[in-house]
Amino acid sequence: MPTAVLTDHERTAVQAYLRLLHTVRAAFDGPPEGAPPAVVPPGVLAEAETALAGAGLAGNEAEFFRLLGEWCPPAA
Repeated sequence: MPTAVLTDHERTAVQAYLRLLHTVRAAFDGPPEGAPPAVVPPGVLAEAETALAGAGLAGNEAEFFRLLGEWCPPAA
């Protein structure tokens, strides 16, 4: 499989997306018993949106997911 060489903006966008994904997964896993419900902090979502826009990927999901797949392929 060829290795993708991302620009700094693309790499930042992928990393922000992965942080957002991990945050959302943690929220869905649920808080410990007795703790208030977890929500995705607005700053995490804003970081991802800003990074995607900075890389020119806002509104271009197909290109973004192609980059994401090349940089962070799914586990076999």
